[in-house]
Amino acid sequence: MVNILPPQTTADPDGWTPPMPPADLIFDDGEPLETNQHRVAMNVLIRSYQQYRTGQTDFYVGGNMFIYYSSTQVKNRDFRGPDFFVVLDVDGTRDRQGWVVWEEEGRYPDVIVELMSPSTAKVDLGVKKQLYDRVFKTQDYFVYSPFDASSLQGWHRSRTYTEITPDQRGWLWCETLGLWLGTWTGTIDRETASWLRFYDTEGALVLLPEEVAQQRAEAEAQRAEAEAQRAEVEAQRAEVERRRAERLAARLRELGEDPDLLI
Repeated sequence: MVNILPPQTTADPDGWTPPMPPADLIFDDGEPLETNQHRVAMNVLIRSYQQYRTGQTDFYVGGNMFIYYSSTQVKNRDFRGPDFFVVLDVDGTRDRQGWVVWEEEGRYPDVIVELMSPSTAKVDLGVKKQLYDRVFKTQDYFVYSPFDASSLQGWHRSRTYTEITPDQRGWLWCETLGLWLGTWTGTIDRETASWLRFYDTEGALVLLPEEVAQQRAEAEAQRAEAEAQRAEVEAQRAEVERRRAERLAARLRELGEDPDLLI
């Protein structure tokens, strides 16, 4: 999406109490994401991370939603927020239209991903990166273009942002989430592309809910097939035993013995 960034503020997020926060916030500017692939890419990150954290509620994950952090920002009507972000150690069950820092005890996103396009790359790599580093103090920041598999970059923050070195696979380690970020080529929602995906510490792809369901269905189908094969083998074994018994009975009769009396 095309992003307009709020001007840098001098507020200190570590010990910040805003005076009279505004109440008339806007949470929808009617602006769509750049392309359908950007929409799919955002949803892939959101839904796979939610799947990864199934059963846990101490985090919040959002995408393409406004983050408000200062009265100046609201006054200037600079609304737009990250394409994907995660905030850890918060109540993830509460409904939110956007992320309003002064309603979240001063908490900012811990991880942000921006999905770049030609119209946003300069801002994503410049002003936004500076904002997330100096004001948000976001621990891990990544950028990626869904149309360029080699575009993945990331930075981890200690005192300031330091670029993350990719491993031999081209993946970047997200220390905050304890996951890798790397590309995966395939078809999702009828769109074929090199998608940005999460991988666990063992290198396994973090699956989407439908991929988990498909995996379970395939495992169940394999189990049913194996059971059918075992039943077929047992039926064949029983048939072999029946024919052997019939041949033995016939041979005993030829010898003048009644097989029924020998049982």
